[in-house]
Amino acid sequence: MFNSTNFSDEAGLIKGCLKGDRLAQRHLYESYSGKFLAICIRYLKDREHAEDVMIEGFMKIFEKLSQYQGTGSFEGWMKRIIVTQALMKLRSNKHLMMEVNVEDDTAYPDHHYETNHMEVEELMNLLQALPVGYRTVFNLYAIEGYSHKEIGDLLGITESTSKSQLNRARNVLKDRIIAQQIKERKING
Repeated sequence: MFNSTNFSDEAGLIKGCLKGDRLAQRHLYESYSGKFLAICIRYLKDREHAEDVMIEGFMKIFEKLSQYQGTGSFEGWMKRIIVTQALMKLRSNKHLMMEVNVEDDTAYPDHHYETNHMEVEELMNLLQALPVGYRTVFNLYAIEGYSHKEIGDLLGITESTSKSQLNRARNVLKDRIIAQQIKERKING
């Protein structure tokens, strides 16, 4: 059996998982499940779907662990698998399907806004309220750091559609932040 004291070392943890050591696998799961569940929830509003995707993602991680070359961030490698699983869930579930709205970009004026007083939870709630397409592109670009070309490839959309969805997501978020700030001023003032 693999010695659990080696789990503090990433290479030892990976070796243990590759050998099928259940304690190593459990340690890996417990170390990252909270963070990866949060990622899944950003893509899928429903917590049950998000939990399913996270578990499927971990199964893929264990299945493909031998493919990890040791170059680059191990967490980043796993995160990419988790994000891909969430995107696959969006594509496969008809009622979660991404909508791509083709609208005139001038429909959203360029507002100046402040987020200084907003809590992270409030911002996450605003993000969760976005339409699936907007939310997905926003997550991939602004939070995960994917390029528009990569997003297009992942989602089967054009690079310009990705840029348009991001722009619309930002504008909707700006409008909602402004509306929330106005509401708070009326309550407090």
